[in-house]
Amino acid sequence: MGGVGEPGEGPAQPGAPLPTFRWEQIRQHNLPGDKWLVIERRVYDISRWAQRHPGGSRLIGHHGAEDATDAFHAFHQDLNFVRKFLQPLLIGELAPEEPSQDGPQDAQLVEDFRALRQAAEDMELFEAKPAFFALLLGHILAMEVLAWLLIYLFGPGWVPSTLAALVLATSQAQCWCLQHDLGHTSVFRKSQWNHVAQQFVMGQLKGFSAHWWNFRHFQHHAKPNIFHKDPDVTVAPVFLLGESSIEYGKKKRRYLPYNHQHLYFFLIGPPLLTLVNFEVENLAYMLVCMQWADLLWAASFYSRFFLCYSPFYGLPGALLLFVAVSWQPPATWSPRSSLTGSAGTSTSRLSTTHTLPASLFPTMPRHNYRRVAPLVKALCAKHGLNYEVKPFLTALVDIIGSLKKSGDVWLEAYLHQ
Repeated sequence: MGGVGEPGEGPAQPGAPLPTFRWEQIRQHNLPGDKWLVIERRVYDISRWAQRHPGGSRLIGHHGAEDATDAFHAFHQDLNFVRKFLQPLLIGELAPEEPSQDGPQDAQLVEDFRALRQAAEDMELFEAKPAFFALLLGHILAMEVLAWLLIYLFGPGWVPSTLAALVLATSQAQCWCLQHDLGHTSVFRKSQWNHVAQQFVMGQLKGFSAHWWNFRHFQHHAKPNIFHKDPDVTVAPVFLLGESSIEYGKKKRRYLPYNHQHLYFFLIGPPLLTLVNFEVENLAYMLVCMQWADLLWAASFYSRFFLCYSPFYGLPGALLLFVAVSWQPPATWSPRSSLTGSAGTSTSRLSTTHTLPASLFPTMPRHNYRRVAPLVKALCAKHGLNYEVKPFLTALVDIIGSLKKSGDVWLEAYLHQ
């Protein structure tokens, strides 16, 4: 065992004793261009390599100066393959007296969660059923055909148009689910097959970039509901949530009447986020990051859609149909299970980090969520966490209540600073 390491020593030499580091040293390396992280008690310098990280530098950077062991296991299927890329970045290991987690953590909770993951692996819950996903893709394609046949056979009247829009909206929602599993490489054993299939579903069936979605969504899984790290809750300046409410209030920012945001949410929320923000951000990402293959896939979706429906409605009518089909809540607004922690730091950390079986186990196929749910509930019960399953309307009520609370916080900070 080597002595306590000094910052900036560089990669460890093969065969040489590994230097050891304390958390106080590691915490100094969480700056742009200077990032360390800990995986399985080993310390890695990812400062330069982060730009080449397949999941994006921002995703891995969110774990700077932290223990990223659970995230490492959650996001990767073939750990031995990934460890080959980590080996050149190895600079040392945690000192024996240092805990695996920095900060006030419940060691028993972490240990129990890792035992839960091992139990899920032993139960083969990370093994996908090809027939499930084949049927899912098949019924998506069938709905696409059915929607067109409704207009072709019965004409572009209000009744067939409404039915076609509902069928297409359902198909689009199911596409979100399917591409989500493909993006997490939880369908095929080979990652490349998942990536190609996701590009088809996301590009040809939805008109979006698979790389853009992964860039956003992996950050959400890595740091759920953590402001400035989870893009799903970073919706300022249109809506303020949590820390942004206080920040905007103290700085006297008033782009909108945020104390009334719970009232104007349904007026501008869904159309703005899904029809404007997502579309613009998606296009900008493809152009800036030069994702030309994704751009061609997206172009194929729009070409197919308007070629299919413009002969019946004309271009303006087809555009209106597209808006009607696309105006649906993003995945983050859907009913979800959640873990509500008690008043302890350690339990509240788990509750904000792992909110779904999908968040706990991103690479687990969705058809196994129901099998792992009892194990998650047992873990919650042991550690005093509330496991809640909220239906759609209850989730909407919670959203409105959260927006109102955040708006009131903004107003108080705005008026009293």
